[in-house]
Amino acid sequence: MESGYSRVPSPSQLPASFSKYHHPYFTSAEVQHLSEKQRGKLSATQEEKARQQACGFIEAVGSKIGFPRKTLATAQNLYHRFHLFFPRKDFNYHDVTLAALYVSTKMHDTLKKPREILMVSYAVRFPELAAKSKSVGGEVDMDPPTAENDRQRLLAVERLILETICFNFTSKMPFSYVIKIGRKLKASKKLIKCAWRLTIDSHRTLVPIMYPPNTVALGCLYTASLLTTLEPPPSPLVEAQLDSRVATILKEKGDWERTYMAEAEDLEEIAHVLIDLLIQAAQNPSANTSPRTPASPSPHPSPRNQHLSPVSTPQPPPIPYKADQLIRLKIMMRQNEHPLRPQQPLGSVDPSELYNGNDIAMLGRNQGTVRFLFGPPGIVGQGV
Repeated sequence: MESGYSRVPSPSQLPASFSKYHHPYFTSAEVQHLSEKQRGKLSATQEEKARQQACGFIEAVGSKIGFPRKTLATAQNLYHRFHLFFPRKDFNYHDVTLAALYVSTKMHDTLKKPREILMVSYAVRFPELAAKSKSVGGEVDMDPPTAENDRQRLLAVERLILETICFNFTSKMPFSYVIKIGRKLKASKKLIKCAWRLTIDSHRTLVPIMYPPNTVALGCLYTASLLTTLEPPPSPLVEAQLDSRVATILKEKGDWERTYMAEAEDLEEIAHVLIDLLIQAAQNPSANTSPRTPASPSPHPSPRNQHLSPVSTPQPPPIPYKADQLIRLKIMMRQNEHPLRPQQPLGSVDPSELYNGNDIAMLGRNQGTVRFLFGPPGIVGQGV
């Protein structure tokens, strides 16, 4: 037999086939386990700063291009989901955020070429070069090899993002639920507008990958109603009473849970997350990685991170709530809230049993065969 001859491997030597199931939502136990695993040496505070920095970058680039809100919100969700499965230290957040934005444009049919997204990102990252640009759109004249390398990295991360969602391009947004449910609850236009802004801000957190859109919308309406207690009463007192009534209804367990397919305990957890985000913004109005308002990138980037916002970004209004007011509100909520329900992961008691298996180990690898299924175990095959 010639030395260069390669024998055909036996069936036992062939790579195995694995199945990777798409999990549309994660419990708090799963999120905690996966976040701790991928955070590495970062503390929880540092991880949160990195998350806000990335979300601000998506906001700045997407707004400059003119993407609709659904595209930006989905891109932020894709970024959060990506780092539940891949370590933060292994990826530059510019590559991940731009790849997430690119995948989101495909999901919502607002497609832009990778080069177009990259050119706008350069203008956001390097505003001093954009100011010197002679092009009408302020396009930065980047070195072609550098731009091509960035494009190749974006496409490489795009593949990994597609694998984390199992090529499931279904995306449901909570924004329409805010309006419909707000009207059903007889909330004022002011309250619905506040809840809409909170829904935008919720995509800076892990809330949308933990709860379905109808629950997120209810949580934002509940939070907005709580925040009305921190404001001076408006001239029409009846409107204020109706808005505060929303929180009274959603706080107590009742028929509304069956009507809107949500639970009071979940709304309380969403409210705490959103108020924490507001506290962070109120305590650090000039922080490099914290937004002036939760829906806006920082207007004060550091010299190392000048990509957070272009020079021409208008200054957003300050948050109308003080940090101590929000902290007192959280304390009051903790004193009168429902007991937490046990948060078990999908399919097993220990989160590590579900996410340490071959389904995750095969992500991003060309070894073996991976079957990507559009739903979690037990659901696939029942119309999925």
